[in-house]
Amino acid sequence: ELIVDTGSSNTWVGAGTKYVKSSTGTSTGKSFDVTYGSGSVKGTEYTDTVTIGGLTVVGQSIGVATSSSGFSGTDGIVGFGPVILTEDTVSGTTEVPTLLDNLYSNGAISTEVLGVSFAPESGSDEDDANGELTLGGVDTTKYTGTLTYFSKSTTSPYSYYWGIATAGLSYGSTSLEGAANAIVDTGTTLIYIPTTAYNKFLTASGGTTDSTEGIPRYSTAPTGTFTITIGSVAYPLTPAQYLIPTAQLADWGLSTKYSWSWIADGGSVAADVNFIIGQKFLENYYSVFDTTNSRIGKQNFIELEGCKI
Repeated sequence: ELIVDTGSSNTWVGAGTKYVKSSTGTSTGKSFDVTYGSGSVKGTEYTDTVTIGGLTVVGQSIGVATSSSGFSGTDGIVGFGPVILTEDTVSGTTEVPTLLDNLYSNGAISTEVLGVSFAPESGSDEDDANGELTLGGVDTTKYTGTLTYFSKSTTSPYSYYWGIATAGLSYGSTSLEGAANAIVDTGTTLIYIPTTAYNKFLTASGGTTDSTEGIPRYSTAPTGTFTITIGSVAYPLTPAQYLIPTAQLADWGLSTKYSWSWIADGGSVAADVNFIIGQKFLENYYSVFDTTNSRIGKQNFIELEGCKI
């Protein structure tokens, strides 16, 4: 099982189940080394035939881990971020074409687009297959209305990622943040917002940061709506969407005495990427990552129960 990650771009295996070289697998003899926001991996680059969703790439670069940290419960990552994030990750190589790059260049898909849908997991079984990828297009059955597209950010370091310029953050009628850049990252669970916005969110919602867990906890569950505005479009989350479901608290090691939030402190330094729109936001909105046109699309979901990844 691999993490689908739009916040990184290398594809690698071996954190859990070890790579078994097939008849098409070949070691390049090059080392690879990637550091993530939480975790890292080192190993050797191979090329091999990769098949995903009935589409095949011959000679895809794959990192085979010899050591990794921060990846318990998974075997590795398939990276769908911009190719620039692979820069200097493989010895003797400037950049490594991503899986989506190769699907497009090989003609397996006609446009370099990734559509992503997640269904929110409200029960205690977090291993449900509750998402779907569309390679080379979008699945119009997964959203209502028309997709709204936003240009990819040109502000560093957000421009290296699937970054977008947001117009504001709010909790109920309280403004938390004005214009700010963010990255859209399927590989990050939480929603990280800048420290100034986070502190205002805590005050307005009546929460406190748990000293052990580092996320907001509440003696009384908040009732306000948390909203990210992109361009002129508001994307709200209700408490049911930004609070951790009660059925999952034990799995996360959290006390059932409190309510807990998926929204966390991203830090005070924008140059370090302190605003991340992670999975718990993306579970509520269909997302499109369009490399061909350098843009990101979003729209409201239709019911997603039973989707497979």
